[in-house]
Amino acid sequence: MEIQPIEALVYNTDKVEIKDVIAPPYDVIDEKYQDDLYKRSKYNIVRLILNKGDNKYEDAKNDFDNWKDKEILIKTKKPSIFYLIQQYKNEKGKLIERKGFIARNKIEDFSTKKVLPHEYTMGGPKQDRLNLVSATKAFFSQIFMVYRDDKQIIEKEIIPKYLAKTPFVDVCDDLNVRNIVYIIDDESDIKLIQKTLEDKTLLIADGHHRYETSMNYSKLHKENEKAKYVMSYFTNAKDENLVIYPTHRVIEKSIEPDKIIDAVKKYYDIDKYNSKEEFLEKIEQENKKQITTGLILKNSNDFYVLKLKEGIKETIQAPKELQNIDLVALHELILKKELDFSQDELMAQKGIKYEKRESIAFDAINKGASAVFIMAYPKMDDILNVSNAGLRMPQKSTYFYPKLLSGLVINPLD
Repeated sequence: MEIQPIEALVYNTDKVEIKDVIAPPYDVIDEKYQDDLYKRSKYNIVRLILNKGDNKYEDAKNDFDNWKDKEILIKTKKPSIFYLIQQYKNEKGKLIERKGFIARNKIEDFSTKKVLPHEYTMGGPKQDRLNLVSATKAFFSQIFMVYRDDKQIIEKEIIPKYLAKTPFVDVCDDLNVRNIVYIIDDESDIKLIQKTLEDKTLLIADGHHRYETSMNYSKLHKENEKAKYVMSYFTNAKDENLVIYPTHRVIEKSIEPDKIIDAVKKYYDIDKYNSKEEFLEKIEQENKKQITTGLILKNSNDFYVLKLKEGIKETIQAPKELQNIDLVALHELILKKELDFSQDELMAQKGIKYEKRESIAFDAINKGASAVFIMAYPKMDDILNVSNAGLRMPQKSTYFYPKLLSGLVINPLD
């Protein structure tokens, strides 16, 4: 994969507090949070990535141009690569440090298999993002890419000398994730990063809509050399701090508990638990050996651990790489076959909700949900196997946490 440094725009910290102007990606900002970010600063990046105006794309362009004129946004001294460390504590109090770097990569069609998607996308978000980049001629957020380097060359040979320096940015976001950024502008270091990734395949972990938007934009602007590249964040699959969280399935359609249990019994062995903690622990333990999913039902104090019966996954009408995915088993055997969800309903989340937050998923039962399927943590090897086979996971299969902030680095295309 061809990697290039970014002729970046960044916030001028002489004029703004960085904590006041950053924001998460547009697709996790609801209306209330959007209002909060607007009030936080008249220069918050939300005004570019998710403008509230009636002519939101044109308004975003006008704000962007105005901020450049006022030197709220300024160019870095040299084309650079940005090393990013994201620190947070998991639910058990353990400190996690996910590490990676922000640069540009050559936009490749999926047919080349140099960039692999793993989830399906929808047309609406892609058109929205295309309208924004067409108006502003810039990318404000990164694609999240995963590559694999068993030797960990970048981590061992480049990064240690930068960690001794003062960070370019050191800021905590609203989820108390600390984001520490170092600028890599030494040409020899940049060349080593380029050489390390030149034979690597990239997996899109997050940002499928943004990547496909960049593909569309580059085809519309073939004369623009900068449009042939997209800004991405790259992390090594060998980093033990690369954690993938599941996305749970909340059944909002009215279905009686007995019908759900009868459906599940056809395909899964069921163990019952009274303790939430033991329930969650058993899901992960059993999932190391076989496809395992959790189930909570309305009007029940029990927790059910569902273990796919021997020989069942081979009956799923899907390629073998997908037969190993717990969500494929759940969607094909239970949701579609037994509970009468159509593929369109699953894609549109009609009668079903996809919930990343475990606590919200559990609480959904108290708020009227018929059932909640608690998914196990996805395995990177399974995702890579699916992607390498040219296949895609079900919609909203994975949640790479933490999200990447918008506003740390901007990639202009003009």
